[in-house]
Amino acid sequence: VGEVLHRHKMAKHFDLTIGDASFSFRRKAEAIAAEAALDGLYVVRTNLSAEVMGDAETVTAYKSLSRVERAFRSIKTVDLEIRPIFHWASPRVKAHVFLCMLAYHVEHHMRSKLAPLLYDDTDRETAARMRNSAVAKAQRSPSAVRKETTGRTEDRLPVQSFQSLLGDLATYCRIQATTPLNENYVFTLTS
Repeated sequence: VGEVLHRHKMAKHFDLTIGDASFSFRRKAEAIAAEAALDGLYVVRTNLSAEVMGDAETVTAYKSLSRVERAFRSIKTVDLEIRPIFHWASPRVKAHVFLCMLAYHVEHHMRSKLAPLLYDDTDRETAARMRNSAVAKAQRSPSAVRKETTGRTEDRLPVQSFQSLLGDLATYCRIQATTPLNENYVFTLTS
């Protein structure tokens, strides 16, 4: 019985009586009703006063944590592809974390500079104004929707994902060369 209750996380809703030759249970109607009243809701509490941070700012700050979670997931899988490395010595663990954060810092700045070429929403102020509350689902700005539907930027350049843009950039090459006749003449080729 315990295994089933714990697997489904329902122990808090039942009073169990288990004897040598008997088993009985009773549903805790009050606890079930109290939890049902909160179904689909979440509560965000802070120790800051309402003057320092209001309700909308608190929810917005909480929702911004999803970017941090996405960053850590991204570090290990999709974007940076840093596989799990197991360290036991404290200096090596610190060095590994430092390198991961440094790599993410570089990626963050690359994404912000390359945002006009990506599907990212570069007009977040307009998107924020389109939202009627911090709890409502985020809206994409009209410029982001236009980029997504046309596949082109305002300058008619193709819009790409971060991964495909990195792949394209990896094919570019800059070479400095000299001519066999005059080694003082240096020219640069970009291909």
